[in-house]
Amino acid sequence: MSTVLLFGSTGTLGRQVRLLLSGDPRVSRLLCPGRAELDLLVAAPGDVAGLLRTVRPAVVLNCAGRMSGGQDELLRGNALATAVLLEAIAAAAPGARYVRLGSAAEYGPGEPGRSQHESDRARPTGPYGVSHLAGTLLVERSPVDGVSLRIFNLAGPGVPADSVLGRARDLLRTAAGHIDLGPLGAYRDFVDVRDVAAAVVRAAFVPELSERVLNVGSGRAVPVREAVALLAAQIGFTGEVRESAPEHSRSRAVEWSRAGTRRVERALGWRAAIPLADSLKAMM
Repeated sequence: MSTVLLFGSTGTLGRQVRLLLSGDPRVSRLLCPGRAELDLLVAAPGDVAGLLRTVRPAVVLNCAGRMSGGQDELLRGNALATAVLLEAIAAAAPGARYVRLGSAAEYGPGEPGRSQHESDRARPTGPYGVSHLAGTLLVERSPVDGVSLRIFNLAGPGVPADSVLGRARDLLRTAAGHIDLGPLGAYRDFVDVRDVAAAVVRAAFVPELSERVLNVGSGRAVPVREAVALLAAQIGFTGEVRESAPEHSRSRAVEWSRAGTRRVERALGWRAAIPLADSLKAMM
């Protein structure tokens, strides 16, 4: 049985990971420090190392991060926090497994009809993708036993308001005649947060990790317009969905995204299981 240290346990994905771990017989102790106890955005490696020496975790999971903000905030939340954790683990808990959450935004634009694979060249189009790519590169080059999970577009319970489905959900719930979203012609790989949490837990406990980067997606590209229409039907919205709002900065220049899942299936024995319709229903 293992002690697990989980950062970001109150976030969209962290809540689901915590739920799974709380009932996992492999976990003897689950520690979930909040920002009041240890804030990864400002902590130094020595601060984290002190905590690690005290709790002696076998697994360190980082489900914290930034989805929005300035370049400095994104780099601190998604890259610097990883650097701090890796340095602290190497010094104070060198045998611990480290799992971080990356993003499909690291890839940048995909080629229509083709899946994006971990061996593909990363070409992020904005600071968000750059910040996550920096975190992934740190994991790849670290002596720590770690992996970066490249998460594709989230669906399911608790999806944040600054995601495409989260924005649509919040507008559809309150609007009467119409809602205004950005362009919806892109194709996205939507994966349920509960499936992602299952992948995180598998990455935490798989005996050997031969890969440092793993895609976590459904392996299916869906038109965003279709997903929003399904969500509207679930909510009972019968008005007009307009595509007149400015395009979100994270989505700009990326018209196609689909995860290649062979590597994660081989490394973790994981495959997305929850259909998109069920994920959208859970968002209500």
